[in-house]
Amino acid sequence: MTAGGGTGVVGWHASHELYPPGELLRLARRAEAAGFRAGMCSDHFHPWTPEQGQSGFAPAWLGAALQATALPFGSVCCPTGRYHPAVVAQAAATLAEMFPGRYWLAVGTGQYLNESVTGDRWPDKAERRETLREAADVIRALWAGETVTRRGRVTVEGAKLYSRPAAAPRLFGAAVSAETAEWVGAWADGLITVGHEPDGLREVIDAFRRGGGAGKPVVVQAAVGYDPDEERAWSDARARWPVAAVGQDELQDLPTPEAIGREATRVRPEHLRGKLRVSSDLGRHVEWLRADFALGVEAVYLHFVGRDPDRFLDVFGEKVLPAVGPG
Repeated sequence: MTAGGGTGVVGWHASHELYPPGELLRLARRAEAAGFRAGMCSDHFHPWTPEQGQSGFAPAWLGAALQATALPFGSVCCPTGRYHPAVVAQAAATLAEMFPGRYWLAVGTGQYLNESVTGDRWPDKAERRETLREAADVIRALWAGETVTRRGRVTVEGAKLYSRPAAAPRLFGAAVSAETAEWVGAWADGLITVGHEPDGLREVIDAFRRGGGAGKPVVVQAAVGYDPDEERAWSDARARWPVAAVGQDELQDLPTPEAIGREATRVRPEHLRGKLRVSSDLGRHVEWLRADFALGVEAVYLHFVGRDPDRFLDVFGEKVLPAVGPG
């Protein structure tokens, strides 16, 4: 299995916002034992809201997770702002060298929530896109063994990676909208997006392929809620992941967990319908996954936003994963 998984892979998303790193490491082992075939995580400095309460350092955690399991893992980060792309390239190269074929990296334009910690100016979306594109070029050049000097939106002076993997990891681009997905298609090795209903997901994937992503892999991070009690499933999802109903522009530009938390107080369970995959019916979860794979998605990473992660892993491992079929 390649990093990112083969066709039809169901993976598990490690939510650094909801659990401390040690607990996430335990859950990674549980996910592997339950039958999940891949893992991924985001890379934040802050949680979205104060109530979520956690925010471990993803690169350090990934080294532990890759050692503790046999799963491939990926992560999504912004390689500008609080990170320099040369440092992102070094971290990814180290993981890929230690765990050949088991790590992939996705990059996006980030959120003020995380990048503001350096005190630098927060650019507008157009400038962030241009900077990300330059950062991706720097990362690829360093992975290729080049000595990189660049003075554009990204400045690099004489950087060279001396510890590199035999094969560079895949570099995905992150996109939520069709517009961004089309732009990502021109330069990324693949697309990572979020779980929409089929028509919405199809629109994003078609745009990616139209922009240059034809034949490239697509992976999906899908936020899911499950409880045998439907009302409780929605209540838990609203309490733990209300940000799904906050607009993307607001999420990118609000500066603190407290500011996002204030926006999230307006969210009700009905606002989350169509944005989260919440159901007490396990058959409905199977249908969502089958619809993703029918669109040519390579892997779907389930991000559980309920309150009992062990039950989720056990029940989905027993009932949902076998019904979807092996990847």
